[in-house]
Amino acid sequence: MTDAEYLTTPALAAVTGLRHGFFTRRGGVSEGPWAALNCSLSGQDDREKVRENRRRAAAALGLDRPALHGLHQVHGIAVAEVDAAGWQEGQGPQADAMVTARPGIALGIVTADCAPVLFADPRAGVIGAAHAGWRGAVDGVLEAVLAAMERLGADRARVTASVGPCIAQPSYEVGPDLRDAVLAQDAAHARFFAAGRREGRWQFDLAGYCAARLAAAGAGRVETAGLDTLAEEARFFSHRRRTLAGGGPIGHQISAIAIAP
Repeated sequence: MTDAEYLTTPALAAVTGLRHGFFTRRGGVSEGPWAALNCSLSGQDDREKVRENRRRAAAALGLDRPALHGLHQVHGIAVAEVDAAGWQEGQGPQADAMVTARPGIALGIVTADCAPVLFADPRAGVIGAAHAGWRGAVDGVLEAVLAAMERLGADRARVTASVGPCIAQPSYEVGPDLRDAVLAQDAAHARFFAAGRREGRWQFDLAGYCAARLAAAGAGRVETAGLDTLAEEARFFSHRRRTLAGGGPIGHQISAIAIAP
């Protein structure tokens, strides 16, 4: 496969002038544990191969590679605004989300089990993208994106937010630290936990939790991709799968959104 493979969600795909893709690991040039469309510049993969992978992802959205902006993701809640100047490849700030009102700029989030979330208010011409691991979701990264979009003129009631492929509940065994952190904010969120296979463990619905946080924050429309990154080894990179296998290098898929130039 020579084209970068990506998936779309119905609500975002229906928006005229908007381009988005939840890319899989297929259609790149990386080899070994990074095969094939690894788009993370911070790992051990050959940098030129990663740059080619990112070029392919940008091209799939009808853009040149410099249009694709990324971050140094740290599992926090900071949101960066990408203005006309933007930043050079690999030099993004420490943050876990981005917003922009600039056409022709692609916002790219890399993940390997965490939830990539893409946002758009097409009437205002404002988009956003977030990396939502459990910690960032609990701390409020998704709500922070909605607030940042509003500062650019968006109305959260018009925002469509799509939660992309991430680790799904049947695959996501968690301990009491995660469960306690979630329930400390809202006891009703116990509905996102199912009984685990081991004592003192639970299965966590990360996508469902993110969707509920977005709906409660007033996002106008929320959709989820419904795909499990751990279960589909041929299609997605997975941090948890790598951990269960004993560790080693890993690649990351990218999810991106842009307003057509």
